[in-house]
Amino acid sequence: MTQALPHDLGPAAAEPIRAERGESLLRRRLSAYFDTPLAFVGAGLLVLLLVVAIAAPWIAPQNPYDLAQLDIMDGRLAPGEKAAAGFTYYLGTDEQGRDMLSAILYGLRISLFVGVVSTLFACTIGASIGVAAAYAGGKVESFVMRVVDLQLSFPAILIALVLLAVWGRGIDKVIIALVIVQWAYYARTVRGSALVERGREYIEAARCLALPRSRIVFRHLLPNCLPPLIVVATVQVAHAIALEATLSFLGVGVPVTEPSLGLLIKNGYDYLLSGKYWISTYPGVALVIAIVAINLVGDRLRDVLNPRLSR
Repeated sequence: MTQALPHDLGPAAAEPIRAERGESLLRRRLSAYFDTPLAFVGAGLLVLLLVVAIAAPWIAPQNPYDLAQLDIMDGRLAPGEKAAAGFTYYLGTDEQGRDMLSAILYGLRISLFVGVVSTLFACTIGASIGVAAAYAGGKVESFVMRVVDLQLSFPAILIALVLLAVWGRGIDKVIIALVIVQWAYYARTVRGSALVERGREYIEAARCLALPRSRIVFRHLLPNCLPPLIVVATVQVAHAIALEATLSFLGVGVPVTEPSLGLLIKNGYDYLLSGKYWISTYPGVALVIAIVAINLVGDRLRDVLNPRLSR
């Protein structure tokens, strides 16, 4: 009797064989993610942006938030011009004499912080509500989904504008407003995945073992809904950054003393027609690069984590 060779076992045996050879699921996911050049570009840009944003206090030539370091006589200098003290402004200055390179690095830090933190809170709240509603079913699920549908029927920018018009400016207030307008996306996403997973055998087995409902929902059901949730959360980070930039541009976002990229664009908007393009253009380019990098990573994660697309 002959022994079956690994290649005779068919594709179903390929995954266990690779696992026995020490290839973990994480390594397979990473290998699949970096199959395309755009994946390298998106991941590289995102890592670079995160590094320069975190290291902004150490690599920025100037602290744009320190009024003692600003000189109004250096206002609106063109890129490459030197100040009276001999300092070269490679990206020019704004009307307050703020170095645009330093302002962009600090503004990128605030924009990424607001986008990531608001997404984490919104994802946690929305995922918990969505998976609990899907598991409960009945009137509870119907009520939660009607609330989600009601919120999603209004534009996110409109809700955020109303909230910030009442609360006023502030990074913490912007984050709370973004959490309120975003949680419904995650609730709807997780609810759709949880409805599929609710009928699986492992959920029935957990019920037969008389496990607490909270343990079934958060220890068994929710972890199996994570792949689509990760994709949505990645894309929503870019959406949160763009929404915060829009709110700051309209004057209801972050305070003037801590400008984000959106507020930097607003500060230079009045000078676009006068030839001083750099005050608004360079922060806009940084904002576009950040949003494109995050979207590239999110699109590639969707292809890798979606089993239908992987086939």
